[in-house]
Amino acid sequence: MVLGPIFLIAAVIVVVFLFLYYVPILLWFSALVSGVRISLIQLVLMRIRKVPPGVIVRALIEASKAGLSEVKRDELEAHYLAGGHIENVVHALVSAAKANIDLNFQMATAIDLAGRDVFEAVQMSVNPKVIDTPPVAAVAKDGIQLIAKARVTVRASIKQLVGGAGEETVLARVGEGIVSSIGSSVSHKAVLENPDSISKVVLEKGLDAGTAFEILSIDIADIDIGKNIGAGLQIDQAEADKNIAQAKAEERRAMAVALEQEMKAKAQEARAKVIEAEADVPKALAEAFRNGNLGVMDYLKYKNIEADTAMRDSIAKPGGKPPKKD
Repeated sequence: MVLGPIFLIAAVIVVVFLFLYYVPILLWFSALVSGVRISLIQLVLMRIRKVPPGVIVRALIEASKAGLSEVKRDELEAHYLAGGHIENVVHALVSAAKANIDLNFQMATAIDLAGRDVFEAVQMSVNPKVIDTPPVAAVAKDGIQLIAKARVTVRASIKQLVGGAGEETVLARVGEGIVSSIGSSVSHKAVLENPDSISKVVLEKGLDAGTAFEILSIDIADIDIGKNIGAGLQIDQAEADKNIAQAKAEERRAMAVALEQEMKAKAQEARAKVIEAEADVPKALAEAFRNGNLGVMDYLKYKNIEADTAMRDSIAKPGGKPPKKD
């Protein structure tokens, strides 16, 4: 008997909870006192369409208080169902209206659906952002390397946020402009004496074209002297020329050694022929004896001439002594 009233009370609580969930009377009353005209049926239909009524009502109240008559309930629901961020869009519209920035609801929702934070973009339009570039190394015409760091002040361009390039593109273009400016300088001293010339040259290139930002200024924060690239290249070239000269000299030396070996071989060959010819002399003498073309006295004269020649050769040599007679 006691369980009956308990179940009844629980059922009443559930029913009241479901009623207040699908019929948000407090939310409707809050919108009513804020000057936003919206019916309870519309709030119930939002629940059925799985659109949070609290988000829509708060956005309508904020827009109404800011005097943004262009913000409509149907458009807010459509933007939410498309995956947009209603709070950011309304915040951005209010901030843009206060700062006299031309931003309508269609543009704001398009920027939001493009994946960009439209509220942050409006804030950046009012308060420009400073981007520090990484160290950029470039070489002047005199061969000296300079390492520069720049600070780029940018302001968001509302009209270019949809389809415009991001910060990475701006940094890459600024780095390219710094390299080009330093590379066209005759001397690194001129760059160190007048670093603002880099900023002027880079700004004249219109680097913010096609990006989501407007470049306000480019300031060179720091310039350091790096390596002497020109001297290093000359040293490398001299080393290469030396290696080439050494290779050519080694080639000539090898050819000379080969020619020397060839001449030694020819000398050996000639010496062998002389020895071979000398070996034929006794044979020729013996043949002459047998044929009667050479007598004993002729042979003795030949030996005397040979001994006399040997004596002269020994005397002609330093420290030479005449051969002993047998």
